[in-house]
Order: sequence, then structure tokens, then C-alpha cells
Amino acid sequence: MDRQPSKKTKFIFITGGVLSSLGKGLAAAAIGALLESRGMTVTFQKLDPYINVDPGTMNPFQHGEVYVTDDGAETDLDMGHYERYTNAVMAQKNNYTSGRIYYSVIMKERRGEYLGGTVQMIPHITDEIKRAVLQLDGSVDVAIIEIGGTVGDIEGLPFIEAIRQLRGDLGRENSLFIHLTLVPYIKTAGEIKTKPTQHSVKGLLASGIQPDILMCRTEVPLDQSLKKKIALFCNVEPQSVITAIDVDSIYEVPLKLHEEGADDRILEKLGIWTGAPNIKPWEDLVYKIKHPRRTVTIGITGKYVELREAYKSLHEALVHGGIAGDAKVELEYVNAEELEHGGDPQKLLAGCDGVLVPGGFGSRGVEGKIHAITYARENKIPFFGICLGMQLAVIEFARNIAGLSGANSMEFEPAPKHPVIYLMKEWFDFRTGKIEVRDENSDMGGTLRLGAYPCKLVENTLAGDAYRQEEISERHRHRYEFNNQYRAQLEEAGLVVSGTSPDDTLVEIVELKDHPWFLGCQFHPEFKSKPMRAHPLFRDFIQAALANKKK
Repeated sequence: MDRQPSKKTKFIFITGGVLSSLGKGLAAAAIGALLESRGMTVTFQKLDPYINVDPGTMNPFQHGEVYVTDDGAETDLDMGHYERYTNAVMAQKNNYTSGRIYYSVIMKERRGEYLGGTVQMIPHITDEIKRAVLQLDGSVDVAIIEIGGTVGDIEGLPFIEAIRQLRGDLGRENSLFIHLTLVPYIKTAGEIKTKPTQHSVKGLLASGIQPDILMCRTEVPLDQSLKKKIALFCNVEPQSVITAIDVDSIYEVPLKLHEEGADDRILEKLGIWTGAPNIKPWEDLVYKIKHPRRTVTIGITGKYVELREAYKSLHEALVHGGIAGDAKVELEYVNAEELEHGGDPQKLLAGCDGVLVPGGFGSRGVEGKIHAITYARENKIPFFGICLGMQLAVIEFARNIAGLSGANSMEFEPAPKHPVIYLMKEWFDFRTGKIEVRDENSDMGGTLRLGAYPCKLVENTLAGDAYRQEEISERHRHRYEFNNQYRAQLEEAGLVVSGTSPDDTLVEIVELKDHPWFLGCQFHPEFKSKPMRAHPLFRDFIQAALANKKK
């Protein structure tokens, strides 16, 4: 390596074993929350072994949602957990994939930066991974690095080797290895099995890494004798075996880990002294979640309803809105394709106190979503359209209220009679201060408007009342825009444009006046919602749904 770490930042490396989806991201986020509760500053990084450069072009069925940061990075959904649980702000530097690492190394080779030498996995790939990690050095007290996948995966080997080397670069006092494993409970036998954990740690040891702390995902508590057995076979102290028990709410995880002494053990291992943690906000939060005074049902009309991970941030933002309203939010998933192919909205959305149409790409299920929007508008049911949901609300209004028969988006129809949603060829990027140009021939990701953009609000509107400020900043991930050629005509018909870019060229929020609560936004507000600070639009949407329930 060509850089010596400053030793200011301590590093925690989290790996997973036995199987995927054990909750490494939640464990990392919860650890960050506990460290912040002790007055420390934290940041995170997710190292994903897959070859895609980023998840931006991946099918949500395979990867779940794409989480967007302020600087426009399309990242892993675990970035959302990190931001929801802590004050850390994620960016491009917080998520690396094998594809991104390999791409960087190949470009350096093409430029001759390796002086004609043979480019190899070690040291070139591992050094690139280490450089990515050490970007975070000196920025915070503790950096928490999550290695995606499962120990033993062939594509993850370079990352495991890189963090093995980093232990030597950083020193034991500045680095910590946490391994999350599964300890299954066999109900028929009434036994808890430790063998999978033993094999998982053995695989990690074969790669040169001795875990300092084991977090054991389990559905039943581990007694002291089991912890001693795991400790003996895995070469750790019994107090370093932490029960990571299943919980009803993901926001209980910090409390459960604290009860197990995880934060104390981490600080002890890293040689950090702090005062006692302030976990009362988390206790109050969990109490609210478990003891709601009311319930409200929200109908989500989308095409990925079979896979909840595709709408992870959206689901959590709705939960946050419920917490703010002292209510439990029950979600009713309605497949847009069923509505499109003859399904009755009156029947499928019956019992829903509010209707939400989320973001997405492609034409599949679009007409079904429009049917749901018509139902919500005509029946005065609170409606929230996000990104594509806003665009479809504009199309529905144009067709059925403004008299623009044939109105559509150029995303679904190359030359619609009335392209109320279209591909804007040029627009001013407020982040770079430059005119951006895009067309149908641009790279798939190049045509997207990504990341945080400013939006000015109109007073005495749903949006203005929600935010209570003149200008906001929200994160975007979309390709098509509201066509201003139709703005005057649509406004004359009753559409309210309540949020635009500062230069008034990009329409960001639309509303209806003669409706209890009907709002669509071009951005993704779910990315900025937190359990203890619900996003204003989700808070007010749930409040409107609760008011509708009383009728």
C-alpha cells in the first residue's frame, strides 16, 4: 500500500456465515446506533462481492431496492439501514462492488499505471479494496465495514483477504472482526445446534481471520453453557459470544444487542472508553411501536409486491409515519397487473384507508396503477404517488379531468398523442452548475436524474404545510419528467403544482385541491425518513389516512 493509516479511526469488520440474509446490515446499523448513543461518531461501508458495478440496473427481485444517496450513488439497500439508525450520511464511497473494484484496476492497467507489471488478485485487487476502506480513515471515531455474501463464497475471497491484510496495517487495537452466524433451533428435537457456527468459523480461520466477537442469530436465547461450547470450538471468550435473537421489530435490535453487552465488548476490544449509553430514545421508540393506540391500512399498488425487499425504505417510512401518529400501519399489497387485467379496484382496495403508488420503471402494470389512482381520486381516499406514482397521477388527471385523451408517458409509448410525461433533453443541474444533456441513446444510468436536488415549495399547499419551509432537498432516481408544455392546461383544469426546481423548470410535486389528501412527488422521500424523525410527507399521509378511517 502507498498510504499509512492515521490510526484515528477504529475499524469494525462484519462478516457472515452459514447462509445469506442473516441481518449483517441490521447488525452493523444497530452497532452504529449503540456507539452513537455513547457520543461517538460513526460511518459505514458495504463491500458487495457481485460483479455489477452498482445495483442500479439489477432487477429488484434479485437484489431488492436500490438505495440512492445525496451524491447520486445507486447503492445497496443496507445503506438505508445505516442512515435510518444513525446520523451517518452515506455516499458513493460507502458502497463498493467487485465490479467497481475490478473496473478501477483495469482502467489503471490500461493507463499504464502498473508500469507493465502483471496485474494480479494480490496485491492489485486487494490493494484497491484497502484503498476504498481507508478512505474513511480519520473521518469518524469508528468505521463499520460490512462484507456482503457468506464466508466461503468464491467471489468474496478478495474482500476477506483484504480485511485480513488490514488487520496487520491497522493493528489489533484499531481493528475488530465480528462474525455473524446462524445457530438453528431444531423444533422436532428440541435442540439448538452449534455445528453450523463451528464450520463457518473454521472457514473464516482457513482464510486467516480469527473473529474477535461472534453474533449468533437464533430464534431462542443461548444459555451460558451453549455460549461456552461455541467459545471453546471457535477460539473466542464466552463473553464474546453474543445472542442475536429474532425480534418483532427491527428497531429492537440495538436494545437486544445492548442487553447482551455487545457494545461494552466492542469498546473493550478496541480500547475505547466512553460514558454510559443513552438508549432511552430507542426504548421509547420500541414502546410506541408495540403499544399503538390506532391502526391504519395502506394499500400499496406495485409490480414487485411479492418481494417486500423491493420496497424496503418505503415500508420503513410508512412505519415511521405510523409511529409519529401513534398508529400501527398495516400494509395491503395489491398487484398492479391484477388491476390491469380486470381486477376491481373497489374490491381489491376495499378496507384501505390510503392508497400509495410507489416508484418503478417499465410499462408492466402501469394501467393497473392508473386504475388505483382513479379509485383513490374519485372516492376521496388519501393518495400518495412517489416518482412513477406521481407521473401516473398526472397521466390519470390529464386523461380523465383535463380532457387530454391519449395522454401518456414517452416511457410507455414512443409518440403519445399528449406526452404529459417526457424525456427532457436538456436541464440545469443545480449540483454541478452545468446543463445536462440526455437522450434515448444515453447509457441506461446516464439518462437518470440521480441524487439530491433542491425544490421550492408553494405556501398553503399540502407540501408547504408538511415541510413548513420554503425550500427543501430530496433524492431522485428517475428518467422522465413532467412536460411543461401541458402545465398551464393541467393547472387550469385543477392540478396544483406545489413544488418545482428553483428555476421553475422541473415540476417536483403535484396535488389536488378538492380532495382530503392527494399528492405526488417526483423524488423518493422514503430515503430520508427515520424512525425517530418521520418524513413530513409520510407523517401527513398517515394522518390523512387515519382521518379517513374515522369517517
